Amino acid sequence: GQALALTPRELAVLEALLARVGRPVAREALFEKVFEFDADARVEAIEIYVSRLRKKLEGAGVAINTLRGLGYLLAEKPAA
Repeated sequence: GQALALTPRELAVLEALLARVGRPVAREALFEKVFEFDADARVEAIEIYVSRLRKKLEGAGVAINTLRGLGYLLAEKPAA
């Protein structure tokens, strides 16, 4: 595989998802991990980082799925 150029916050989101592959991670849990020291941040900012990660992970064989009301799930993409 190729190395991905990730920002520190994108990396934090990916690490949190990798720690729970196949299991949902609540948006609030991601927010706490990524923005633990940033009092001005809003939980909605996680959506931006997830969107960026989705684009960077295209072709990597994994996908970040949104589970409405639960959060996000990192899952293996089925082979085409």
